[in-house]
Amino acid sequence: MTEATSQSIRLNDGNTIPAIGFGVFLIPADGSTYTAVKEALEVGYRHIDTAQAYFNEKEVGEAIKDSGIPREEIFVTSKLWIQDFPYETAKKTIDATLEKMGLEYLDLYLLHQPYGEVEGAWKALEEAQAEGKIKSIGVSNFTPNYWNRFVPQFNVIPAVNQVEFNPYFQQKPLREILEPLNVRIEAWAPLGQGIVHSLMSL
Repeated sequence: MTEATSQSIRLNDGNTIPAIGFGVFLIPADGSTYTAVKEALEVGYRHIDTAQAYFNEKEVGEAIKDSGIPREEIFVTSKLWIQDFPYETAKKTIDATLEKMGLEYLDLYLLHQPYGEVEGAWKALEEAQAEGKIKSIGVSNFTPNYWNRFVPQFNVIPAVNQVEFNPYFQQKPLREILEPLNVRIEAWAPLGQGIVHSLMSL
């Protein structure tokens, strides 16, 4: 494990999250996800990020199982997609995800988008956290407007908000809202999605 992959950040619920994670967005569930996650773990990654909408949770779980690494040393994130946001559906989906991945708990579970029955879905996450099925709960793609619309209704403040965050998009208004609450921004596209700027084009 490298120094970079071993660094961690404390969340507002007392749990810690590895500073660098390996995401499996767009990796197909044809054995490719299994191979990618297995190799990522072998080179030192200890945070794997998947989602219901990626359709590869099962292969992530299989790779974790076959890695030989103790479960408590691997931080696993997944996300609930909007069609399963109704409260009762969300509760069933959390259990289905755990079963599909072969895990007793998730380290972090997020609402993937701020649309649909957000309040019901968040209630299901709060209850799953209280039951020990999820250690930390958070949201994803919540802009300042959506944060101010929904989060004041929550009983538990999200531990993270996973959003696009990079040198080209620094999310300053959002950071002003999250910092007083000690909510961590978790970056997707931290390298700017391959954006290249040259002096010739400026």
